[in-house]
Amino acid sequence: MTTNRKDNYGDAFLLFGATGDLAYKKIFPALYELTVQGRADVPIVGIARRDWTDDQLREYIRESVREHNEQADADVLNQLCERVRYLSGDYAEPATFRRLAELTNNAKLPVSFLAIPPDMFADVVQGMASVGMTDRGRVVVEKPFGRDLQSARELNLVLHSHLRESQIFRIDHFLGKEPVQNMLVFRFANSMLEPVWNRNHISSVSITMAETFGVDGRGKFYEQVGAIRDVIQNHLLEMVALLAMEPPSSNDPAAMRDEKVKVFKAINALDPESVVRGQFEGYRAEEGVSPNSDVETFAALKLEIDSWRWAGVPFYLRAGKKLAKTVTEAVIEFKQPPRMLFADKVACPKPNRLQFRMKPDETITLNLQAKVPGMKMVSRDVDLSVDYESALGGNSLDAYERLIADALSGDEGLFARQDGVEEAWRIVEPILRPTRYVRSYQAGTWGPEAANMYFPLVHEAGSLAGQKC
Repeated sequence: MTTNRKDNYGDAFLLFGATGDLAYKKIFPALYELTVQGRADVPIVGIARRDWTDDQLREYIRESVREHNEQADADVLNQLCERVRYLSGDYAEPATFRRLAELTNNAKLPVSFLAIPPDMFADVVQGMASVGMTDRGRVVVEKPFGRDLQSARELNLVLHSHLRESQIFRIDHFLGKEPVQNMLVFRFANSMLEPVWNRNHISSVSITMAETFGVDGRGKFYEQVGAIRDVIQNHLLEMVALLAMEPPSSNDPAAMRDEKVKVFKAINALDPESVVRGQFEGYRAEEGVSPNSDVETFAALKLEIDSWRWAGVPFYLRAGKKLAKTVTEAVIEFKQPPRMLFADKVACPKPNRLQFRMKPDETITLNLQAKVPGMKMVSRDVDLSVDYESALGGNSLDAYERLIADALSGDEGLFARQDGVEEAWRIVEPILRPTRYVRSYQAGTWGPEAANMYFPLVHEAGSLAGQKC
């Protein structure tokens, strides 16, 4: 087996939970694409409890890749499978890790992906430490990074029992998506934005993550999570940080993460009175859901960032299932002109808006005012839109492709750091334990009406209500 000769590049990829859904749906297709690119030419060992052989895991990988990519190249798939070994064992047994060290020829810089429940992390970290695999290796862990601030700290103690912070790669696949990263590049690669990217010119920021589908048979899981833990504490707060952070001092991963943490530290813990929690009608009939469940499938909230750049600018966040549209986007609304010179009798011109849409299409849209043809000096809004794929071309990297490649090369920039994780939990901690009842809403709507009363989030995602002149 050949390996990349860069000193900092991982020399083995160890996948704990190799027979699970995450491995099948995401990790194996990503490893195939990285093999196509020549970026995953390292030994791969799948570890799980099932009594499988090497060939059974290889066939599992072939099925996974072909389901993901019907045009998968047979030769490349063979190259991937040739590097794969399988180890069946109990994570609590020291013998499992002795055999693992032998299989990897005592790799000097193994990258271990823990696609397993967090309650198994301690056994795996201890087992790897017992055979010296934590001395220089890296460990990739999936969210959730705890259920609240206390459990996040407890999880951190488990990881830090044998690992330095620089060795821990907390993966949130959302940060690996091209449109999310493009939001950051758009901000800092276009100097025309900087003079207006502040409280003097921006009136509000709204972030939406809406889905038309429900819990899809995962009722038991969702009962333990809810919308706030599932996406607001991580995905949406990360978007807030990318939109609000100061320019990093360099392109060093630590510099960018420092600026994100500064944003989190400037956000006060959320007031339960500023949150609207909803639950779609029919959720309690889902398998695994309590008939008296008060778990939110929708949440809308307002937060502010107490900094010189953003003081007084409201950030509106909402996320939910069984809503009117599947859409993920951030909308920056600028302040209206000081005088409405070209207003008609019905409504003022809408404020300019900049929209970053990530789903269902990947677009950036700037909404401006232009004159309506004719004798009257009346303006209407027009969109200047760029379709990410058609404008920039090329195939977008899947999030897991990028993040696994970054873990192998040691690039920490798109991974969460412990201080950022704890700050995010601090922000949402007061709203994790409901102090108000959950409001019912019909499937196919934009959630409880109360959300539209309290916040200017109207029935079209990302579009804020215009004002009459």
